[in-house]
Amino acid sequence: QVQLVESGGGLVQPGGSLRLSCAASGSIRSINSMGWYRQAPGKKRELVAQVSSDNITNYADSVKDRFTISRDNAKKTVLLQMNSLTPEDTAVYYCKISYYSNYNLRDLYDYWGQGTQVTVSS
Repeated sequence: QVQLVESGGGLVQPGGSLRLSCAASGSIRSINSMGWYRQAPGKKRELVAQVSSDNITNYADSVKDRFTISRDNAKKTVLLQMNSLTPEDTAVYYCKISYYSNYNLRDLYDYWGQGTQVTVSS
């Protein structure tokens, strides 16, 4: 069993900041990549930012220079610092990890969090 607990969403005014946190637990031997995706109403889910096991980061063009992703391997957490938020950032944000299980050392599994709402509005 794997659990992802997301927190930090909410309502913020344009230009404001929020920090999302995602903590993983359960039968995880090691985590490969950790990332954040988002889905706005009527749109497809899209990658926001991702960080690999060796801390290589990847960002959507729309959030570069505004969002920062980071991970703490010891705590199995991933953070997303979001600055200069705009109404276009309004979406449900999902945490996703790719991990190796304690029970299967060969296969890489993906697991998604339940999502946290971010609303940017005045």
